Amino acid sequence: MIVTPNFLKRIQGAGIADKELSALLSRDQLIPIVHNTTFDNLRDVSPLLGSRSGLSTGKDTMLNIASKLAELVSLDD
Repeated sequence: MIVTPNFLKRIQGAGIADKELSALLSRDQLIPIVHNTTFDNLRDVSPLLGSRSGLSTGKDTMLNIASKLAELVSLDD
């Protein structure tokens, strides 16, 4: 999930049901990637999503983020 300032505004206004978000997070299939914002800002709007480990375009290049995601979703054992 790419988290941008516009996304934060949208979920703050419309809100995301904690139940729906919990269901997504429980399956370990959601990786927040903050872009032009921070995890602190994300935690302010959605503590549940903001507490999740993720990636930041402010700390990593897109190439590094893509490599990390590829490792996480690799089907090789």
